[in-house]
Amino acid sequence: RKKVIALIQEATNSGARLELACKEAGIGLRTYRRWLNKGTLTEDGRPNATRPEPRNKLTPTERAQIITVCNSKEFKSLPPSQIVPTLLDQGEYIASEATYYRVLKQEGQLNQRGRQRKRRGQLKPTSYSATGANQVFTWDITYLPSPVKGLYYYLYLIEDIFSRKIVGWEVHHKECGQLAAELLQRTVHREQCFKKPLVLHSDNGAPMKSLTMRAKVEELGITASFSRPRVSDDNPFVESLFRTLKYAPAWPTKGFSCLSDSRSWVQKFVHWYNTQHKHSAINYVTPHQKHEGLDIQILAQRKRVLEQKRQ
Repeated sequence: RKKVIALIQEATNSGARLELACKEAGIGLRTYRRWLNKGTLTEDGRPNATRPEPRNKLTPTERAQIITVCNSKEFKSLPPSQIVPTLLDQGEYIASEATYYRVLKQEGQLNQRGRQRKRRGQLKPTSYSATGANQVFTWDITYLPSPVKGLYYYLYLIEDIFSRKIVGWEVHHKECGQLAAELLQRTVHREQCFKKPLVLHSDNGAPMKSLTMRAKVEELGITASFSRPRVSDDNPFVESLFRTLKYAPAWPTKGFSCLSDSRSWVQKFVHWYNTQHKHSAINYVTPHQKHEGLDIQILAQRKRVLEQKRQ
């Protein structure tokens, strides 16, 4: 501040206009006059200013309560984005999600968890959008490892992009368009959307574009949708689901011992994902609740709890 004022005064003494000298120095004319109050250079009073504490500042007891909840047996492996909605469903509210993150960071407990790398943004398909359940399905096939190197089991999975619910899945020894067509038919009949407007999105794999699969799609009255050529992230919903599946804590890193073992594990995962996992893309309700339309009542209840606590 002293150096800037000295340079400006040197310029004005040499005949420069004060306003232009301040502009060259990178400050405004009012700032210069505030700094040089009645010919006396003043110091910046912000670092030593006395500021009142906010009314809603957390007390030591509330901070301790947040840490205790996050380290409890029920929530120790969940992030605040899962903890806060769960407590709201129980009629309890301690602090906001941002406050949880801030307190955990101050306590040195906010760290990257799991084996996965930092999440990157994913592009969503723009050709079709869903405003309700059973309007747009997306599907893909992923490998499930076995103890034998080079031998895999194949998980066929169909997801509803509106509710993020897994509406159909099977595990087989091979990739085959016939198996995919049979799974699609069973899924459509189970969801009771036969001969209704439905879009099925997938990538450009061989089972997806097989003649058997195409014939079944036409027979069921479904509109086929495929990823754009050379666009690796054009099927992001099901790829994100595969990431959740393969980075689950119970994922067998040494592979599945047999086909029956892989089917049993996937069945447990699907039950957890559909009925217990609070999905971040659907306001932290479960895919089953979103698919059945129960999320409206749940979110209204959360809002009432927040309003009561705010009062």
